[in-house]
Amino acid sequence: MNTKVLLAALAGAVVTFLSGWVLYGMALKGFFDANTTEVGASVMRGEMPLMWAIFVGCLAWSLLLALLYSRWAAITTFKGGAIAGAWIMFLVALGADFFSYASMNIMTMNAALVDPVVNAVQGALAGGIIGWVLGYGNK
Repeated sequence: MNTKVLLAALAGAVVTFLSGWVLYGMALKGFFDANTTEVGASVMRGEMPLMWAIFVGCLAWSLLLALLYSRWAAITTFKGGAIAGAWIMFLVALGADFFSYASMNIMTMNAALVDPVVNAVQGALAGGIIGWVLGYGNK
């Protein structure tokens, strides 16, 4: 792993963290509150989640994309990164949400369908930045 991959992952993590705050914390907060079951709400940390842990999660997802892009896909443009990031994050979230929906009573079907779309938006934004950083300075 080189410095460019780490910088790309860090840039992606910042974008994912901030877009998550806007999308989940502000724009869709009411929707997800309404589509979290009583059981799901009972296991939440309360009003404020652990922000440092959310950032570590954002960093892990961004590092996954940066490694995939740099080692297997040779993605070095914003557009290529955005397309790949949207697909990867959509499919990961779709799988995770449906496993959760099937085995735990924490969210409604509406949440299980909307969350992957939100993840695709975040994946496109972060993936685009990651692709751009990986390609920065290339001729």
